[in-house]
Amino acid sequence: MGPRPGLHVIATARRPEVLAELAELGMSTVALDVTDAESIKKCHDEVAKINGGKLDILVNNAGRTHTHPALDISLPDVRATFETNVFSIMAMVQAFIDQLIAARGLIINISSLSSIGPYLFGSVYCASKAAVCAYSRTLRLELAPFGVRVMVSMTGTVRSNTASQGHRVLPEGSLYRRVKHIFEWRLVFSQNSSTMDTATFARKLVADSLRSETPGWLRSVFGRPDWFWYGGLARSAWFGHTLGEWVVDAVSWNKFRMPEIMKLIGEDAAQKKRL
Repeated sequence: MGPRPGLHVIATARRPEVLAELAELGMSTVALDVTDAESIKKCHDEVAKINGGKLDILVNNAGRTHTHPALDISLPDVRATFETNVFSIMAMVQAFIDQLIAARGLIINISSLSSIGPYLFGSVYCASKAAVCAYSRTLRLELAPFGVRVMVSMTGTVRSNTASQGHRVLPEGSLYRRVKHIFEWRLVFSQNSSTMDTATFARKLVADSLRSETPGWLRSVFGRPDWFWYGGLARSAWFGHTLGEWVVDAVSWNKFRMPEIMKLIGEDAAQKKRL
């Protein structure tokens, strides 16, 4: 999907081949590694030259998947995920706030439905996306005096390349070896469960982000919502979250095959006890 008419899109990526593909779609392109302070500084300066020092919208979309049982995680791996999913957003906001204030612009932080639900074997990912939500809510208040708005995308299942990234494996001795097949099913869950087409999601996000926030008390109905719930399963998650966490927990219990896990691990424990 190319840039929307009337908008000047400045796309960033780490790999030159990706930048070339984006340039062919008519976008300006700038190299960026959101986990590298020097790369962020260079990007900031290049973007300032392109846009005259005013940035209307900053979309923090960089993300790293992390599917692994909480008992099997590697802390260096966890830190790498938080570096991409959380700390990079904080760094990008700090770096580009001058251009955002100059334009009285908008920051869009991409979170996930996993931030409000027990996404089985995704404790690290859930924690990182929940951190994005908490950070964004406070950031919205702090930036209000400067005319800069903050929007959070509570993203559902959307077609992406996350499932093609290198998958983690259960280590030898994992307490979840008996349910390895469920773990492997979960690795690609986001790409096989009511998954929304990428372009459909993007068009809706662009349309809602360009809406006015005024009048403020009506914006959640008629204007640009501060919280953008879209993608596969998003409507159900919003409804359950609105009713209460117990609803999300109850649905997740069956959605993520917990009865099967309880049975298999219980049988395994009983067998070991007999031995």
